[in-house]
Amino acid sequence: MDRLDEHLRWLIAAPIYACAYAVAALVFWQMARRRGMATDGIARVMAAGLIGGLAGANLLQLLATGLPGKTIEGGILGGWLAVIWMKHRLGITRPTGDLFALALPAGEAIGRIACFVGGCCYGKVASVAWALHDHNGWRHPAQLYSSVGAALCFALLYWVARRCPLPENGLFYLGGILFCIDRFAIDFYRDVGLTPLGVTVAQVACAGGAIFFAFKFSRLMFGQPVRIPNWTHVSP
Repeated sequence: MDRLDEHLRWLIAAPIYACAYAVAALVFWQMARRRGMATDGIARVMAAGLIGGLAGANLLQLLATGLPGKTIEGGILGGWLAVIWMKHRLGITRPTGDLFALALPAGEAIGRIACFVGGCCYGKVASVAWALHDHNGWRHPAQLYSSVGAALCFALLYWVARRCPLPENGLFYLGGILFCIDRFAIDFYRDVGLTPLGVTVAQVACAGGAIFFAFKFSRLMFGQPVRIPNWTHVSP
């Protein structure tokens, strides 16, 4: 990958990022249709999530590193805030987290390929047989690890959505747990600085995030009697 000019790499990566957002939007809308929520209001929520996610991904990356690029943590935070704002503005009270549950890993699976092409989020120096030469060394293709991990998360969540329907937001909380576990593991192979605890900042955040999502999931499933919703109900 080092043989490619840096500007050329980002030029190639840009349409892949665009494809990632497009696929995420398509998956979101398909989930909305399956659950009887494909309304104009939900379309606005989706648009807000995409725009907020794109802004947050770029802004947090710039603030954290001073370099252009995208970080999925910033994308999730920006998208979450934008969705909350839009739902409040439109008066939508029905949970919409499950609509993002499959969309996020679907988009990340493609977006991490763009990271690989662009050269960001690269891995540590390694001597494994599949190491790739990038940033003046043979390294773990950490971006591709993330892509495969996201694809596996998507496959598992898709299976759960089809075979084991959960109460509303259950799929989203489960997806949050899987994302935190996946990112925690991948960071062992990324070339990033460590905190005094011997782990990365992202790993600390993921540990806290996994606990939070696990608490929300267990409370939803076991904390009180739950009713599996009727997905044919149309949201106002």
